[in-house]
Amino acid sequence: MKKLILSITLFSIILICSCKENAEETEQKHQQPLSEAFEIDKVEPPFWWTGFKNKELQLLVKHPNIGSFNPSIDSDVVNLVKVHKADSPNYLFLDIEIKEITQSHKFNIIFKDGEGTELIQTYELKSREQSADEYVGFNSSDAIYLITPDRFANANPSNDSYDYMNETGIDRSDDYARHGGDIVGITNHLDYIKNLGFTAVWPCPLLTNDMSSGSYHGYAITDYYQVDPRFGTMEDYQNLASTLRQNDMKLIMDQVANHCGLGHWWMKDLPFKDWVNFQDNYLQNQSQWDNSKVITSNHVRTANQDIYVANTDKELMSDGWFVSDMPDLNQRNPFMAKYLIQNSIWWIETLQLGGIRQDTYPYPDKDFMSNWAGAIMNEYPNFNIVGEEWSTNPLLIAYWQEGHDNHDGYKSNLPSTMDFAMQEQLVSGLKNPETWGTGLKEIYVALANDFSYTNPQSIMAFPDNHDMSRIFTQLEGDITNTKMALSYLATIPRIFQMYYGTEILMDDFEKPGDHGLIRTDFPGGWEGDAVNAFTVENLEASKKEMQEFIAKLLNFRKSSEAIHTGKTIHFAPEHNTYLLARYNEDETVVHILNKNEEPFNLELDRFKELGLEGKTLKNVFTGETVTWSENVTLDKKGSYLFTTKL
Repeated sequence: MKKLILSITLFSIILICSCKENAEETEQKHQQPLSEAFEIDKVEPPFWWTGFKNKELQLLVKHPNIGSFNPSIDSDVVNLVKVHKADSPNYLFLDIEIKEITQSHKFNIIFKDGEGTELIQTYELKSREQSADEYVGFNSSDAIYLITPDRFANANPSNDSYDYMNETGIDRSDDYARHGGDIVGITNHLDYIKNLGFTAVWPCPLLTNDMSSGSYHGYAITDYYQVDPRFGTMEDYQNLASTLRQNDMKLIMDQVANHCGLGHWWMKDLPFKDWVNFQDNYLQNQSQWDNSKVITSNHVRTANQDIYVANTDKELMSDGWFVSDMPDLNQRNPFMAKYLIQNSIWWIETLQLGGIRQDTYPYPDKDFMSNWAGAIMNEYPNFNIVGEEWSTNPLLIAYWQEGHDNHDGYKSNLPSTMDFAMQEQLVSGLKNPETWGTGLKEIYVALANDFSYTNPQSIMAFPDNHDMSRIFTQLEGDITNTKMALSYLATIPRIFQMYYGTEILMDDFEKPGDHGLIRTDFPGGWEGDAVNAFTVENLEASKKEMQEFIAKLLNFRKSSEAIHTGKTIHFAPEHNTYLLARYNEDETVVHILNKNEEPFNLELDRFKELGLEGKTLKNVFTGETVTWSENVTLDKKGSYLFTTKL
């Protein structure tokens, strides 16, 4: 028996040593110097990482006649699982599996054809710079500054134009031409943004839009893995991200899964017969392509939820193009679906993002959008994504938020949606007279609709954005109403977002709703500007005062846990006033909208359940203190924000 035990022990030791040696040999082998070569025109993603939960990766390979080649992979840690040929002979799609490693690794993909031709492409798997749990997305503690990069600041005029691109030159007198703003222009002014109290920056898309005109906005992407050189370089983008992190701020990337730009490189050689929607119509009319030939979306966004919807309406909503210059991507094609999911993950890792804003959320295939959001949130459990659902109906907004009990069983996996409903009612309530059902009552009812939402504080509220009239214009140039709108949105249980220039009362009065005018250049962003809002040189007094108002509001918000995560109570409007409170164990914040033009004594008896009797509160905007007793005097029309933290 002793001999048997000894034999088993010796065998176990030998087996363990053998396994360890094999593992070490494998690790050493994949670390050995590799003869690198880059002979394939395009491989996307251009590189990847180790250490994901999902060990699968699909590579798009683009090269003349690559479909006639047989690929193999020279690696002990990467397996070539399957090779897919496309309808075009110039593509292959490779399914590979990555073993459980954490170190970086390079390997060669070898392509051979029947005539003895060999092509080699070196591919890299990088080690991840931070763990998945460390990717913390924006939340209700954040205030987000939305920027149209071409119109914010031009720090590097040398990258304004490139002769090899379809649209050249800049013309600041043309609202729809490029003006020259760039990534470094944003980075150089992060102190300004931070001092206003913002904690996150959302630039409109910065990827290449190589279109013949109107490319400044960024939503007609022609290369999903390339920074538009007129905005800067990949290094500029990464530096913006890292500088934000150094300032405890987040970068939110604006992504577009619904459509690309007509100038995208794959439109000259589509991989599959169903790569884009209504592809046959495009190919048949390609030589005379314009808006008269395109099949456009009907924009009936209720088609996603409507229990009576006609199939033809549902198809046209999802598959129709926005305009002739924006091909609608077919996410039902499994290769397109995987391409878009991997692209989003690639940018999260490359920039260490603090969130994604997904454009036109209800337009792509909704099952794909569920899978897309699910894939991201599975890898990054603390991340956040907001989807643009431009609807003023809370039922539609609620439908897209994760956890909502939908009638059709749809699971969106999307943490955040946009509150267009609140935006509309806020503007209406501030402009309309105080009657039984209009005025402040409209705002009160809009917030009362929060019972529709699974998680109201994860919804993004905003006064305006890059696609609608400026809030100052919507409120007909009324500065007080504009302040009231901003302070209310910054106090309610929401994520707060504001468009650049709102802090200096930028407007579009000349042509209300005109996109080019809405996205006006920020004064001081260009050398020689007569007015500089960054330094307040020659800035009008009313605009300076608005900057100061925003800074007080958002810097207070930044430190108020009661606003971030506290409970909410509001009281039905009376006597042209509307009071709302946010509170936790340590702080109570009271926000009052007052429409009375003359001084008004607000009786406090009906607010007893706030538990503030006899307490001292500080006015956030003036610094003055008041004792919560029988009444509080509201000197003039406007916003009043009080806190129990002195």
